[in-house]
Amino acid sequence: MADSSSHQLHAFGLNHETAPVAVREKIAFPQEGLVPVLAGLTREAPVEEAVILSTCNRTEIYCKTEQPDEVAQWLSRHHGLDDLDIAQYLYRLDGSAAAHHAFRVASGLDSMVLGEPQILGQVKQAVRSAEEAGTLGPLLHKLFQHTFSVAKAVRSQTAIGERSVSLAAAALKLASSVLGAIEEQQVLFIGAGEMIELVATHFLARHPRGVTVANRTLERGRELAERLGGTSITLSELPAELHRHDIVISSTASHLPLIGKGMVERAIKARKHRPMVMIDLAVPRDIEAEVGTLDDAFLYTVDDLGSITQENRESRQAAVQQAEVIITERVSDFVEWIHTRDVVPTIRQLRSHAERYRQMELERARRALARGDNPAEVLEMLSNGLMNKFLHHPTQTLNQSKGPTQQQLVEALHRLFLREEE
Repeated sequence: MADSSSHQLHAFGLNHETAPVAVREKIAFPQEGLVPVLAGLTREAPVEEAVILSTCNRTEIYCKTEQPDEVAQWLSRHHGLDDLDIAQYLYRLDGSAAAHHAFRVASGLDSMVLGEPQILGQVKQAVRSAEEAGTLGPLLHKLFQHTFSVAKAVRSQTAIGERSVSLAAAALKLASSVLGAIEEQQVLFIGAGEMIELVATHFLARHPRGVTVANRTLERGRELAERLGGTSITLSELPAELHRHDIVISSTASHLPLIGKGMVERAIKARKHRPMVMIDLAVPRDIEAEVGTLDDAFLYTVDDLGSITQENRESRQAAVQQAEVIITERVSDFVEWIHTRDVVPTIRQLRSHAERYRQMELERARRALARGDNPAEVLEMLSNGLMNKFLHHPTQTLNQSKGPTQQQLVEALHRLFLREEE
């Protein structure tokens, strides 16, 4: 019999609680490149199934493998991190613990912003990428079916998402605490993705003096700028335009920083040292960390926003407890499915074994009837032959066993075959 699937299910990862952004950005996977990465993982490591979830707050690999240590080594090797011991930041969860973690993540219980809704969409996108790559096998397919069902139940049956302080709201609060009224500020959004749209919505509610969207493709940036009632520029125009803005919020999928210390120094000089708030929501980071050393540049990363998002966490602890109850119940359901699935090969083998006996005795009976033997005697021979073949190995094993093993076999035989007579 094959090893239990629950022993082959593993989750590896690091998140905002186990690793700083400087480490997370080294482990991050860009969403658009996940399909070939997943294919490479199953080709280069002993992994049968895999899903990779990579966001600004976490990078996690869910997989089916009998050699889990190889996956952690692949992760380090893939990112060329021989000089960085990532083991100190990584967590590894196996079997039911991996399922429990997946359910908490998708439900927003493991997020920097408790109950934040964006993570569920990110998990769904990760699963779609695995499906496209051909790495979403039966075990992970079922795991994430349960995951999405659990997240839906948590959202609908608890108040986990109510009064949620999002990163967007935290960014707004941070900017206003440094610069004062948002109505007097010129805001620059770098990127045109979902996170930027979310943040922009919060800022627009405060009616800033002006809004600019900078994006790699001008058309996409222009579309968002029109919706926001602002103007658009390309990333190449950033050096010339940066000084015009009081608040800069960036969230792109760039692999390299877009804004360096020198660019910001020149912008601050042009601003005559009026302060700038720069909020980098990207992982890997869009703004060089050295910018934070400048006197008039107030640079914040997603990790810096974390403390702000904790403010009303205590008021939702009751909802968290309700969510944990739902999750624990659903983990039991998933583990039960795994165990049911694990016995299927044995059931098939048992039926195949019985079918061979049946065919052998049936062929023997047909030959006897063809010879003209008495049908009643042939039926007797058929039934005796089947009975002897079915009972031979169990009887022999029971007679040869001793002590606790024999007692276990006796109990198993009673449960399997003798219940009706009892």
